[in-house]
Amino acid sequence: MKKLKFLSLVLAGAMLVTTAFTGCGNSNSASSSNASAASAASGTSTTSGKKIKVALVLTGSLGDKSYNDSCYAGLQRAQKKYGIEVKVLESNNSSDWPTNLISMASAGYDLVIASSTQLEDTLKKEAPNFPDVKFGIIDDEVKGDNVISAIFAQNQASFLVGAAAAMATTNTKAFANMNDKKIISAVGGMDIPVIHDFMVGYEQGAKYIDSDMKVLVSYAGNFNDPVKGKELALAQFNQGSDIVFNVAASTGLGAMEAASTNNKYSIGGDTNEDSMYPGSVLISELKNVDVATYMMAQEVCENKFKAGVVKLNIKNGGVGCSDMSVMKEKLGDKFPEEIPEKLAQITADMKSGKIVVKHAEGFTD
Repeated sequence: MKKLKFLSLVLAGAMLVTTAFTGCGNSNSASSSNASAASAASGTSTTSGKKIKVALVLTGSLGDKSYNDSCYAGLQRAQKKYGIEVKVLESNNSSDWPTNLISMASAGYDLVIASSTQLEDTLKKEAPNFPDVKFGIIDDEVKGDNVISAIFAQNQASFLVGAAAAMATTNTKAFANMNDKKIISAVGGMDIPVIHDFMVGYEQGAKYIDSDMKVLVSYAGNFNDPVKGKELALAQFNQGSDIVFNVAASTGLGAMEAASTNNKYSIGGDTNEDSMYPGSVLISELKNVDVATYMMAQEVCENKFKAGVVKLNIKNGGVGCSDMSVMKEKLGDKFPEEIPEKLAQITADMKSGKIVVKHAEGFTD
């Protein structure tokens, strides 16, 4: 049986922080970003005075205003509280990822966080070779005495925004740019299991509202090509979709731009992107990966690290959706209050077990 550890005080007190990073670039070669040390008022990382060093190995780049930025935001909060030293390794080149992880473990970092499932095989192979280094991984489970894994119920969050899209897509009275077709869509980054889990939840949520709803899905093959994201979204709009879900990080930014410039609507992914294109972004799916990275750093700093699996879901605040307040402000009296009211009921039904959202193959609750 898998070892399962639920978040308690960490999740209860953690709030999602959405930070737009500028000037980070999207280089295809490996680069590193050293965060400045926390102020003296934050204290040292441990009671012994030793500064804890944490490395974040990204399978992409900062500046996506989504997943990668959220990973970093959690460590920024930990840096402010514990005075840790943080180093971020960015690369859009998959050949760099194993090397980046190994180099940080070899450099004596106390905690090395693998940001995505794409580092699973490397971590399985290398974690035993560095028994004195603690590792974290997001979106996959790696067993080991020095590894903590954080797995999210992104299918639940996607169910919520799928339901919202289905309620909005034919509501031409409230949303002037909607058509009367029961078609919505999503642009995914890579065609991999964790992205499938988003899509499965999204379609379930849409069909929960209307069983006749059609969901178009396209994959870009990467997470760092906004031009491709825009191209895929435009193709979906030509097929009748009027709402596109960003499940593609930086690639998805192109899809959201396409929606804004073509009088369509979009759904933000992983962080609250409602303010990116006010009046065009319907709602955002929230996958609070910053909570996971903060928790991992916290456990190392407080000498409470325990290998195992942490599951973040609708019950413990790990996932959810935005409150649609930006869209409400734009629409004024035309805003359909029945949408957030229905989403609140769906959330309650998920928490109680009345609604059970299916996973993509390979994922379990």
